[in-house]
Amino acid sequence: MGSLGAILKNPDDFYPLLKLKMAARHAEKQIPPEPHWAFCYTMLHKVSRSFAMVIQQLGSELRNAICIFYLVLRALDTVEDDTSISTDVKVPILKAFHHHIYDCEWHFSCGTKDYKVLMDQFHHVSTAFLELGQSYQEAIEEITKRMGAGMAKFICKEVETTDDYDEYCHYVAGLVGLGLSKLFHASGSEDLASDHLSNSMGLFLQKTNIIRDYLEDINEIPKSRMFWPREIWSKYVNKLEDLKYEENSEKAVQCLNDMVTNALMHVEDCLKYMSALRDPAIFRFCAIPQIMAIGTLALCYNNIEVFRGVVKMRRGLTAKVIDRTKTMADVYGGFFDFSCMLKSKVDKNDPNATKTLSSLEAIQKTCRDSGVLNKRKSYIIRSEPRFNPALIAMLFIILSIIFAYLSTKRPNN
Repeated sequence: MGSLGAILKNPDDFYPLLKLKMAARHAEKQIPPEPHWAFCYTMLHKVSRSFAMVIQQLGSELRNAICIFYLVLRALDTVEDDTSISTDVKVPILKAFHHHIYDCEWHFSCGTKDYKVLMDQFHHVSTAFLELGQSYQEAIEEITKRMGAGMAKFICKEVETTDDYDEYCHYVAGLVGLGLSKLFHASGSEDLASDHLSNSMGLFLQKTNIIRDYLEDINEIPKSRMFWPREIWSKYVNKLEDLKYEENSEKAVQCLNDMVTNALMHVEDCLKYMSALRDPAIFRFCAIPQIMAIGTLALCYNNIEVFRGVVKMRRGLTAKVIDRTKTMADVYGGFFDFSCMLKSKVDKNDPNATKTLSSLEAIQKTCRDSGVLNKRKSYIIRSEPRFNPALIAMLFIILSIIFAYLSTKRPNN
């Protein structure tokens, strides 16, 4: 539930963390009884616990469709990610994956840990897929076909230019945005959003992940996975892997800042997309990951630790975002707060400082022009008084009691 040290340092994280913990336990109890659906929701909890919690608030029909959509694309991504599969085996599977989802006998052993279980028992996903409404099936099939073809293309193609980068991100994430918009529309809850705005929603999330995961991808065994475009990194080093070496720290941070600036160009499209959503549950489903993304970029910007380890938002801040994101005012507030945090880190001597500041000022203007910034709590600026030592001691006692209670309630394996 977050480290004790982090909670004592940020005591206002405690209540959101507690709510998040209880919501996670509640979500785990909502597993359907049918074996194939039980497998799908159990697997969803294992491969993405936060995603599994966020979709619980959706209506059952749309929730089931998005659960299967996520698992189908996660399986497709597992094939693409497995660098031990030869190209001549991988490419045909990617291109034909939209056919496999109709075959309850099909499976393909690849990936590791929970992803291997997903692939070995993919027949459960196919069985559940075939129980969805036709409009949901058609949307999932179309996006799976287009994504598989795009992934296959980039198995044999390097990400050289920023146009290549946008194209790759479109195939692996922009299409997710398009697919979700189609599912929202098929449910009757939303108008069909434009492809351009839907694509930007996916690109912003994907580019954030690619930036954050540099070290994990470059150290992938048996073969590195390189998604940063040569057009950007070649301005700073001779080889992409050179960014992780200490002697290149200054150039690495400049390259990182260039990548973050590139991602920021999608923010205003994302804000426009979210402002048009009508259904509160769909809104939260879309908004929470977007605020997490701008928060992650704020942490990564000008941060050499991206090339040394893992940079991510503390769990308590994540819990706050999940707890507080309910309206568009919260979204504007989150983007404004984190863009302020990012802006405070911009070094005027950075090669891209002018461009970065211009993007951030445009984002902040959009948030200010909404007229609702005073209607929400700040994520990063303390508006509440700090707790005194007595309250911190009380917090420690309550936390110990809760942990003891939860431990006694946990089912025995």
